[in-house]
Amino acid sequence: MRYFIQLAYDGGAYHGWQAQPGSTTVQQRLEAALSMLLKQPTALVGSGRTDAGVHACQQWAHWDQPLPLSPGQQQGLVYRLNCLLPADIGIQGLYAPANPGLHARYDATRRQYRYQICRTKNPHLRGQSLLHTGPLDTQAMDEAAACLMQYTDFASVCKSGGNNQTTLCTLLRSDWHYGPGLWTYTVAANRFLRGMVRALVGTMLLVGRGRMHLDELRAAIEAKDRSRTGPAAPPEGLFLEQVAYPEGSLIRIDE
Repeated sequence: MRYFIQLAYDGGAYHGWQAQPGSTTVQQRLEAALSMLLKQPTALVGSGRTDAGVHACQQWAHWDQPLPLSPGQQQGLVYRLNCLLPADIGIQGLYAPANPGLHARYDATRRQYRYQICRTKNPHLRGQSLLHTGPLDTQAMDEAAACLMQYTDFASVCKSGGNNQTTLCTLLRSDWHYGPGLWTYTVAANRFLRGMVRALVGTMLLVGRGRMHLDELRAAIEAKDRSRTGPAAPPEGLFLEQVAYPEGSLIRIDE
């Protein structure tokens, strides 16, 4: 029996989602808590990886259970997990897939990230945004974000060592919102490459500062060369905001 959990986390204390030797990760913390409650080794498959320091408003993970959970286990699992986990990881729901073969990673149809830039020093957004108080050309940044929608190959903003079989991605959204004191870049796609969003933000900041023109951005994307684009923006401003699956494919069972 396959089960899904929905979770959120503050990634500041973790070396990303993915379990790895010698580092504390969200996956390791969650697997340890789940294994303790279920009294069996439990391995999770996440909907995607987040880098060290990156946050998630909505992450999904599944595991395969030898025997179905009893109704009592289903009702109490989220509460017991949240009691065991630290305050920076929160479980939001337990789900059963309508299709038993639904895969947390491969069957996700849409992923959305947001990147936050704090325009005035705000202690409440420390660790949740990039502080940037210098001048930025919003019109140029808007044009850059719209320009990205015209491309599908993002090799030029892919971190090396990603082991991607393809660098093709279909962007579904790319835009900036300029709120009072807080600017937000939102990008959605069917898939993302390793380090892609932070590289996109870092490149658009170059555009906003006047250090890269729109035609240079186009040339950099078309060159498929990471050295032609900007440095990665710091991780603390990045949030995995939403992961979507086909409608009706997940049924909540803990309520």
